[in-house]
Amino acid sequence: MDVQEREAFAKAWLSCWNERDLESIVSHYADEVEFQSLGALHALGDAWRTIKGKKDLTQYFERVLASVPGKFEFEFLGVFHGVDTFVVHFQSTAYTFAEFMELNREGKVCRAMAHLQVRTQGA
Repeated sequence: MDVQEREAFAKAWLSCWNERDLESIVSHYADEVEFQSLGALHALGDAWRTIKGKKDLTQYFERVLASVPGKFEFEFLGVFHGVDTFVVHFQSTAYTFAEFMELNREGKVCRAMAHLQVRTQGA
């Protein structure tokens, strides 16, 4: 996947989140996906440290969508490019995110790690 394709992938993925379209969101992921998120760990406990498989990831994303009322309004900030990976940089009104993604040969996310910039009080 070249630079333009990665950026198009990232923008389409964020658009699905902004539209709250679960089916379209999970369509970006491989059946054998592995996913880590601090949000999943805090909300659901250590058993969700690494979410394995599209079925469990879909359940997690359903919970995320149900727990956040209204629109997400994620803003695309850019993509950091690696050899076989990339990082999507984006923000909401409250947080800044960096999502590491590795794609399989079919162009689906097979491994992802969500990162959140935590803003401490007084900072």
